[in-house]
Amino acid sequence: MTKTIFHLDLDAFFVSVERILDPSLEGKPVIVGADPSKGRGVISACSYEARKYGLHSAMPINQAYKLCPFGIYLSGNHRDYGRFSHSVKKILEKYAPVIEQASIDEFYMDFTGCSKIYGNLFQFAGTLQKEIWDKLSLPCSIGIGSTRTIAKICSDFNKPKGITYILPGMEKEFLKRLPAEKLPGIGKVTIKNLNAKGFYTLGDIAAFPEDYFITAFGKHGSDLWRKANGEGSGFLNPPAKRKSISKERTYAEDVLDKNEIERTLFDLAGKVCQVLREKNWLTSTVGIKLRYSDFNTLTRAKTIKPTDDDKIIYEETLKLFRNAFTRRVAVRLIGIHLSNFSEFNEQEVLFEDENIVRKKMLRAVTKIRNKYGYSSLKIGTN
Repeated sequence: MTKTIFHLDLDAFFVSVERILDPSLEGKPVIVGADPSKGRGVISACSYEARKYGLHSAMPINQAYKLCPFGIYLSGNHRDYGRFSHSVKKILEKYAPVIEQASIDEFYMDFTGCSKIYGNLFQFAGTLQKEIWDKLSLPCSIGIGSTRTIAKICSDFNKPKGITYILPGMEKEFLKRLPAEKLPGIGKVTIKNLNAKGFYTLGDIAAFPEDYFITAFGKHGSDLWRKANGEGSGFLNPPAKRKSISKERTYAEDVLDKNEIERTLFDLAGKVCQVLREKNWLTSTVGIKLRYSDFNTLTRAKTIKPTDDDKIIYEETLKLFRNAFTRRVAVRLIGIHLSNFSEFNEQEVLFEDENIVRKKMLRAVTKIRNKYGYSSLKIGTN
């Protein structure tokens, strides 16, 4: 049976969420990302109004500000973005037998054989699109094809709010006129290399023998050729268990003050522990990442008794930092990462000691922060 893969992409997702929270942003050039006054960082997302001025995701923020100084620049709130993304996934789970969330704003779904349930799948995509809009006010585009690659290209083909369905057998015809850079995974270096060899469209690639691309591009050459010919995988990957949790802070200006860096560590420890408790996990490995102003970067890690306690994790990362911070050079970035997780299981006991009471307190803190925001409660070190 030919696969039927949907790729749903939420249009300008971060901007869409910001407009839901603040309707006055509608119709204006909105840029979510770094603070242009600090001159560092990049664009995470920008509205279609901002794109008219040449702005795009991953563009350096100082370059964006030169092109669009009158835009509305927002730092964004990833907790809100995560909440809306989760709501979208809940809608999709009602219909899709298999879902793979590729990122916070894109989902693959396998609807192979589902026409007997939902009827015409092109029309069903419109129904799905409408439900997400009616319930969440989020616009999205949907691509449908026989492979993941075709579905992803299709979702980008008719943005915003588009639906594109390439019927089985028509993949090669659809692809042949598209620029080679439309193929997911082709970066600037590869496209430059392809153009230098005279390949500008996917049709140009498809017309040459596969062996040529294996010779010219190594192990990725065959994959490139097959995708240009409309071939590829139609299988989705089940969600993998998260392997790590990390939070980092890049300073607007490099910092030499050890106390300020330690205050940042305290804040980061609270944030990673908040995520840890939301997942109902304990961590057995804590680590830090330290980057100096000359970009010399080092990492340190330590195995500890399983915990989700802010105080313990802060104290362990503080020791790692103090042992690692041996140069009289300013710091550009500091980060904390946790790994080696196990499930938290609360045991019933007759008499509660201080540790059990603290565990319950921390989970109460997590619930309050989830409801009223992270900054609604602070935890002390004592």
